[in-house]
Amino acid sequence: MKNERNKFTKGKIINIVIAVLIYILIMAALNGGMLSRQMSSLLVPICVNVMLAVSLNLITGFLGELTLGHAGFMSIGAYAGSLLTIYLDLPMYVEFIIAILVGGAVAAFFGFLIGVPVLRLRGDYLAIVTLAFGEIIKSVINVIKITNGAKGLNDIPSYSTFRNFTIVYILVILTIILIVNLVNSRHGRAIRSIRDNYIAAESVGIPVSKFKVMAFVISAFFAGVAGVVYAHNVGIIKPTTFDYNKSIEILVIVVLGGMGNIRGSIIAATILTLLPEMLRGADNLRMLIYAIVLIAMMLFNGSGAKERLISSKYFPKFLKRQKGVE
Repeated sequence: MKNERNKFTKGKIINIVIAVLIYILIMAALNGGMLSRQMSSLLVPICVNVMLAVSLNLITGFLGELTLGHAGFMSIGAYAGSLLTIYLDLPMYVEFIIAILVGGAVAAFFGFLIGVPVLRLRGDYLAIVTLAFGEIIKSVINVIKITNGAKGLNDIPSYSTFRNFTIVYILVILTIILIVNLVNSRHGRAIRSIRDNYIAAESVGIPVSKFKVMAFVISAFFAGVAGVVYAHNVGIIKPTTFDYNKSIEILVIVVLGGMGNIRGSIIAATILTLLPEMLRGADNLRMLIYAIVLIAMMLFNGSGAKERLISSKYFPKFLKRQKGVE
């Protein structure tokens, strides 16, 4: 037990050191002018996608339920937070923090309303219903006057651009820490037991519905927070931004990073945000290279491909040839 605790503590310290070093490197690159304007503008989208992927992983990876309505919760948070900052007149940081809390809370409230009846479903049925929920949210936003309908909501304050990267980075770290701690807690073990064996978990007295709704609400909260950060970065939001394609994009990140793998979600979100921009100059080869990278990530991510390669009959022969050359 002591050895396990020591390993866990060392792992925490290493993760904290890595997070601090990444922040120092990014800030040094920003302040030193080493990043182009294009690369600087990608910092916040990377953070947004990390928050979305990590929060969705709580449902798809750890709870084991397929949902396609994550962009709907993102849109609720984005519009709620944006309307607040447009009509409020407070100091920047106070206003932005309130917008984050309100956007996350409103998204969590809708997550509860949807989660209670919807999470009685499983598998494909749940995916279809959550997909419909996302489209309903988009349609409702289209017809409400306060959201400016299909024209989009304009004049959103730029509170979360790369110039204010520190607060965005803090939000990302808080999201990761809270979800990781939840997963490693008693509640997290209950959630994972539901994924592993729904009937067995229910038979030993675990309130399955309670933990399902809890995971859904927490995931919706952080999706709403990500929506607030996104809206205050781009300055204008439209309902079409949060369609089913966005939900599928987030799901692809989670799948490529590994179901139930927080670190994998972070890496996949970073790569898949940077890759399309880095391949802009490739013209016709852009989509081909993008597809090859996706396939490679799927092959080598948690699939044991590396181990199978080493244990295969070809790899030992290759090593013998190398030794013979030496």
